[in-house]
Amino acid sequence: MSAGTRSEKPAGRFRRLLDRLSSSEEELQSAELQEDAQNAGCTRICDCDDRQIVKVTGTLRHVTLRPRAGVPALEAELFDGSAALDVVWLGRRAITGIEPGRKLIASGRISMSHGRRVLFNPKYELRPLGQE
Repeated sequence: MSAGTRSEKPAGRFRRLLDRLSSSEEELQSAELQEDAQNAGCTRICDCDDRQIVKVTGTLRHVTLRPRAGVPALEAELFDGSAALDVVWLGRRAITGIEPGRKLIASGRISMSHGRRVLFNPKYELRPLGQE
């Protein structure tokens, strides 16, 4: 039985190596982000439902200033490898550290707006730059 176990492990490792070599850079980054979310104890964005209180993590892909109802709003797209959501800080024009490529953990209540998941004024924690 142990001989069978030994022969299965290299095949598994070899298969994973082949998978990594044949995967695109985007697929590898998505898998890494999903693993990071799991290790941080966060909910995958694709599993978030409307009105659910969540803690998510990922990388900011876009950051823009877009007024909402005449009020300044800083909007960012957070991607965790499974899906994306919009993070919106109402009444803010800029927040130090909120920039494309930055990783963060955000928590709050999910809303749906125009078919997209949104977190308004979330609690957030910037991930250390050394972990990026």
